[in-house]
Order: sequence, then C-alpha cells, then structure tokens
Amino acid sequence: MKIYDISQELFSCAVFPGNPKPERKTLKRMEDGENCNLSAFFMCAHNGTHVDAPLHFLREGKSIDQLPLESFVGPAWVAEHEGPILAEDAGRILREARERRPGTEERILVKGKAFLTEEGARVFAAGGIRLFGNESQTVGPEEAPMQVHLILLGAGVVLLEGIRLGAVEEGACFLHAAPLNLAGAEGAPCRATLIRK
Repeated sequence: MKIYDISQELFSCAVFPGNPKPERKTLKRMEDGENCNLSAFFMCAHNGTHVDAPLHFLREGKSIDQLPLESFVGPAWVAEHEGPILAEDAGRILREARERRPGTEERILVKGKAFLTEEGARVFAAGGIRLFGNESQTVGPEEAPMQVHLILLGAGVVLLEGIRLGAVEEGACFLHAAPLNLAGAEGAPCRATLIRK
C-alpha cells in the first residue's frame, strides 16, 4: 500500500491573492526554561490545501460541520489535464473513471495547471459527483472564480483546492480529505491523502 500526502505544508503554502498568509507564534519554548513547547497560529480557512463548503458562496449553503464525511472519504479518480477543463474534457474524465473503476467518478481530482470552466463545471454537476479537487488555490479561473463555485457548490459538490498531485499517476485511488470540524465555517484546511494498493 502506498500513501501519498497531497497536502501543502501550511506555513509555506500558496495563498490566493488577497487572502492573509498563515502565521505561527511561539508561546512557550523549552529552551527558554518552559516545561513544554507551545504554539498558536492565525490563518484563513482557505489557506493551503483546503475544502470549500457551499456556505462559501451560497447565503443559505451548508457549513463545513454540516457536510457528510462521505463526501471527503472514498474512492477517487486522478486525471491529468493542462489548461481549461471544457465540457468535453469533463465528460471524458467521467467516462474514463466509470469505465476503468466504477465508483471513482464520485470524487474527481485533476493533476496539472488546470482550471474548470463553467461548461465543465455543469458537466460534473450533472454527473452527480460528490467532490472536485485541483492543484490551484481555486477551482475556477483565478480572475473570475465565482460562477464555477456557484455551479458546483449549488449542486452539492464540495471543493478540494490546493492539492499536490505531482507524485501521483492517473487512475483510481482512495481519498481521505476530511476537513477540520469548524462549526459555522464556509471552509476549512485539511490533511489530504491518497491511498493506492
């Protein structure tokens, strides 16, 4: 069994333009005579590898703590793509997943410098997927990501952004990307891993 860590290290992670960077503060240090080491940190819920809940863009959407863990844990399909993911690309990815390993089409992860178009998002939403993930800090085009979020989150698809798939080949795997249980939050960081036998 091979376990891939597909998460970014938090304090050196990529940050979406305009979001604050994670900061760590040392509260106690044993080398200063304290009885333990103790840290505190400040961060945006969307720093590094993180999950978007519907509440991120939908006023009445569910928050992170209201989402079923089944969305984040289960069979997944890794597809490699560069550039915009158009409707035909999304359709091809779903077909490959269904045909080669049924069940993996519920969680789609895209490897490469790719972003989802509105048309591609509609294909995934209509396909009934639970989760869509990619390596960018946003699933849509960085200059205008809102519409893609509205399409997917409105269809109940959770988003896993900022993953790192460089060491992972295309194909079936098992995803574990449960977010921190943050009551009322629209997003949360997670330690995402892929398992492959």
